[in-house]
Amino acid sequence: MPAVTVDDITVLPRVKRPDPGLVPARPVVSVTTAPSGHEGEGFPVRRAFAGVDAAAIDPFIMMDQMGEVEYAPYEPRGTDWHPHRGFETVTYIIDGTFIHQDTHGGGGTISNGDTQWMTAGSGLLHIETPPESLVVSGGLFHGLQLWVNLPRESKMAPPRYQDLRASDVALLSSDDGGALLRVIAGELGGHSGPGSTHTPMTMVHATVAPGASMSIPWRQDFNALAYVMAGSGTVGEEKRPIRTGQLAVLGHGGSLTIAADPSQDSRHPALDVVLLGGAPIREPIAWYGPFVMNTQRELMQAVDDFQKGRLGVVPPDAIRPFRG
Repeated sequence: MPAVTVDDITVLPRVKRPDPGLVPARPVVSVTTAPSGHEGEGFPVRRAFAGVDAAAIDPFIMMDQMGEVEYAPYEPRGTDWHPHRGFETVTYIIDGTFIHQDTHGGGGTISNGDTQWMTAGSGLLHIETPPESLVVSGGLFHGLQLWVNLPRESKMAPPRYQDLRASDVALLSSDDGGALLRVIAGELGGHSGPGSTHTPMTMVHATVAPGASMSIPWRQDFNALAYVMAGSGTVGEEKRPIRTGQLAVLGHGGSLTIAADPSQDSRHPALDVVLLGGAPIREPIAWYGPFVMNTQRELMQAVDDFQKGRLGVVPPDAIRPFRG
């Protein structure tokens, strides 16, 4: 799981450990295990938020861990052209490569540690698929896709595409150098990531060394979610066990604590966790497939607009899934 690494973590800015006497620690509310399924043309996913109360994850809607999977030649799959309206899709690639194109002019290639941040807003069509070279060769593929809700006033905003390179993320260290923190969006310890968001939020990929523990500040007006992509450890001051494919929801407070077990899987030598937090929108959600609106009437309008071609037309030079 390379994503972004550094040769010497000691040279990075350090996130000061909050004073437990002054900053209340967030307790663990729940730990759930993501069920497995398939998405698009058949790539395996873990549904990170399945079974979790929508109010606990607001402003987030859905998150899939794609892989980790070692594909044989001609096995890699993606998604064909499809619509979105009313939210943002965030695709973070840890291993492997995805190509993207949309009907609003956005697109590009993302690979190890890159992120594409697409604001669907008023609506568009797009495609995400592995390139021909990866399909032919096979290889390791691993990533995340997160859906971030938009508030009512932004649901019909113009679409936007952000290409966030791995080299753009803010790289930080925990106070004792035991964890590498990659800030993709939002702010942590006074350092901001490159992602520009409609909804106030923070997204961090943390790698915690075996036996290490990190306590970091977390905005008290945000919720707090910790999803384990690989490895095992504990979450919270109460040291609740957590492992690959599990999501911890934390309660109110100003800091959160994650620790890695001293012994890790030989294939995953550290604990890799995605930390998410955002300001809850607290608005009604009407969700149907690729459309996330506030009312059933708005959903019906989105479906009608898609069927009548108002969300865009697949361009003549369109990327298509390569199947060999």
